[in-house]
Amino acid sequence: MTVYLAHRGYDYSPTTIHKYMNAELGLRSIVRPKKPDYAHTKPHKAFENKIKQDFTADTVNQKWRTDFTYLFLDNHEVRYNCTIIDLHDRSVVASITDRHITSVLAIRTLQKALDSQPAIKGELILHSDQGSQYTSKVFVEFCESVHVTQSMSKAGHPYDNAPMERYFNTLKNECANLYEFQTEEALYQTVEEFAYATYNHVRPHSFNGYRTPYQARIAS
Repeated sequence: MTVYLAHRGYDYSPTTIHKYMNAELGLRSIVRPKKPDYAHTKPHKAFENKIKQDFTADTVNQKWRTDFTYLFLDNHEVRYNCTIIDLHDRSVVASITDRHITSVLAIRTLQKALDSQPAIKGELILHSDQGSQYTSKVFVEFCESVHVTQSMSKAGHPYDNAPMERYFNTLKNECANLYEFQTEEALYQTVEEFAYATYNHVRPHSFNGYRTPYQARIAS
């Protein structure tokens, strides 16, 4: 800010700029709380990478991508969001936020995604990282019971997570980081409204030729 003003012939100290931004204009920087640590456990079963960075799908409900991210209440208590997106059109097919990052949350999210869709024909691939929630016995057995084929990225392959990272960055930059959530109910509702209403139905996506995910989905 001071460099920019100096180029225009003004010279103010950082203290003065800070004073006017805070006191006069009411501007505050967004400070993100520290990323929480995750517990690592031995996987029950890991799976081969079936998508190999091919983030496209010819039809809906052919390739889904899932992951967790962390969100915060105003008092810095952490909450965890599990989301599943369809790589065909980048639509959010399920999103659940809860207090704990567990296999149960992953199962609930997958069940919610399946319930939201018509009967799925053909193979459905669910791609994730090798987090303990997805490699656990209970999650593996659940996927088998609902005929979902698991696919996983190896550790140290961040590009495999690009579509999910893009969604989570959008969620935080355009929604979660703009508000102070006094209650978890307010956080949960805001995140769901953003996912299912704003992101799916309002916000254009470059992947879809700047159509919304919903517009791209119904055109398939």
